[in-house]
Amino acid sequence: QVQLVESGGGLVQAGGSLRLSCAASGRTFSLYGMGWFRQAPGKEREFVAAITWTGGSTFYVDSVKGRFTISRDNAKNTVYLQMNSLKPEDTAVYYCAKARVPYSGIYYPESLYDYWGQGTQVTVSS
Repeated sequence: QVQLVESGGGLVQAGGSLRLSCAASGRTFSLYGMGWFRQAPGKEREFVAAITWTGGSTFYVDSVKGRFTISRDNAKNTVYLQMNSLKPEDTAVYYCAKARVPYSGIYYPESLYDYWGQGTQVTVSS
């Protein structure tokens, strides 16, 4: 069983920054790719960013490229999402998720992730 706990959300003005963290339980965190997703009010949850199990490759949805950075520290069982130049349209609940398959690459579909955190609210005011 894996537990994922997100933190770091909050209220920020447009143009500001936040750093989300996702702490994972278990001994095998370093073997799995991780992803960040978000769900805005009234919208479906969408993919934001993903990182491979080694941390060597990352991928972002077009709307956050150049502004968000996903990273991981396997020694701390933690994945991060650094969010800069935030926009009101970034307002959402942000979720981290663990890939279903070990030694995994970059995955976009939610179905390829098996454990999810409870989410952390990010609100960007204009």
